[in-house]
Amino acid sequence: MNRFWQDSYPPGMATEISIAEYASLGQLFEQSVALYADRTAFVSMGTNLSYRALDRLSRRFGAYLRGLGLPSGARVALALPNTLQYPIAMFGILRAGYTVVNCNPLYTAREFEHQLKDSGAAAIVVVETAAAAVAAALPATAVEHVITTGVGDMLGLPRRIAVNFAVRHVRRMVPPWHIPGARSFREALALGRTAAWQPLESDHGTIAFLQYTGGTTGVPKGAMLTHGNILANLQQCHAWLERTLEEGNETVLTPLPLYHIFALTANCLVFFKIGATNVLIVDPRNIRAVVREMAKHPFSAMTGVNTLFDALTRDAGFAALDFSRLKVALGGGMAVTRQVAERWKQITGRPIVEAYGLTEASPAVTINPLDIPEYNGSIGLPIPSTDVAIRDDEGRDLPVGEVGELCVRGPQVMKGYWKRPEETAAVMMPDGFMRTGDVAVIDERGYVRIVDRKKDMILISGFKIWPSEIEDVARAHPGVLEVGAVGVADERTGEALKLVVVKRDPSLTAEVLIAYCRANLTAYKVPRVVEFRAELPKTNVGKILRRALRDEAG
Repeated sequence: MNRFWQDSYPPGMATEISIAEYASLGQLFEQSVALYADRTAFVSMGTNLSYRALDRLSRRFGAYLRGLGLPSGARVALALPNTLQYPIAMFGILRAGYTVVNCNPLYTAREFEHQLKDSGAAAIVVVETAAAAVAAALPATAVEHVITTGVGDMLGLPRRIAVNFAVRHVRRMVPPWHIPGARSFREALALGRTAAWQPLESDHGTIAFLQYTGGTTGVPKGAMLTHGNILANLQQCHAWLERTLEEGNETVLTPLPLYHIFALTANCLVFFKIGATNVLIVDPRNIRAVVREMAKHPFSAMTGVNTLFDALTRDAGFAALDFSRLKVALGGGMAVTRQVAERWKQITGRPIVEAYGLTEASPAVTINPLDIPEYNGSIGLPIPSTDVAIRDDEGRDLPVGEVGELCVRGPQVMKGYWKRPEETAAVMMPDGFMRTGDVAVIDERGYVRIVDRKKDMILISGFKIWPSEIEDVARAHPGVLEVGAVGVADERTGEALKLVVVKRDPSLTAEVLIAYCRANLTAYKVPRVVEFRAELPKTNVGKILRRALRDEAG
């Protein structure tokens, strides 16, 4: 395939990567903890965890799991926020030769039941704020071992007591729960300290993560991401970053949840490979607290989504921060808007570098060059060892400049969906390309621009409308904070356009917003209905769930 986009690569960029350097993620882990033993690996709520300590504690947790007698290939679920328990447990599971099943700790009992039952998880590590929901889900699952933990359990003693007391008794975030036989995380580490360490061997074909999709297009499915898939994406991202970042001398801010594939790969694993210090943010919705952490830890890199960048740039304390060390601000998970990108650049002096990925690709597919001077509206160039194609509904390649479905092929693409061969076959094409479900266009230089999700297209009187275009226009109105555009049934036109809006200006009316859209959009794209709400349904990284808006609209 003609990878013409490589002509646009920065000078010296590798066009191919190899995963032969590491047999597994466990081997990569062992290399990093040996090279950077005395450097701080993770910081959470004022407590530092060195690479050496992480090596010791993750080995203890892995030994504890091995002592349970779990068979080769067993799935171990994690329902943890961004606390020190996450990297300890995650690396312990991988080193022991098991598969990590990431769960959102804000799941309801129904959502836990589906994911635990579907994955066949044999054990789960759960933060106590989610223990009641897990307890309600357990009877329908195969889970035999439950390890619970308080939010502050890995902090120093005074801080641990204070944080756990506040979570339990001040903020009342822990509903009553009872799980017979449950063991605490600290107990598991103590038992693992004296247990024999006999890890199971993993290779490139071993499943490292069962990473569930967000369920925005149906029942959540587990993408089987192998050690080889993840190692490939690490090497691809490292090739893109290595001329900018200095090994052993970077600090990355992680406000996105590690259980989400974006932060898992881009923050946790890529920066672990280069010996960075990872500053974990437990609650990114508390913007003032995020800014305080930014002030304490001068950071050289961070990832975020548009909603987070937007909130930060509107906080008075953010502009007063020192951005002299900032090298990379990576945006993904959802489209970055021009208004937010321009405000960010004005305040920090650095552009937001937009990237694109999806769970099924571990996740990175395209990234903008790190030296772009400003926001360019694209999701960048295909990364090394990656092929992309724009195809029509029949799977035929479309020429440069035409709009179609973005398809991707590369070593980072998943093994398939867990126990769903039909759904795997529906997205995997005979030549190895995978359908992404995103509608895109690629230009003559190889830069890709996402138009919208294929399933979100609205058809009004035969005209195709992409919701993102309408949302971009509506969001530009100063009275709008957030907006989602969906189609609703209409007898005359088939579908009609509806906006669901969160106000920034309480005085904003539907008539004013519709008039604004009419001045900036052709007639058939003007919304017919505007509904105001206090908040919009979102994924765990802040992407608006249009499916939920459509379902609510009937």
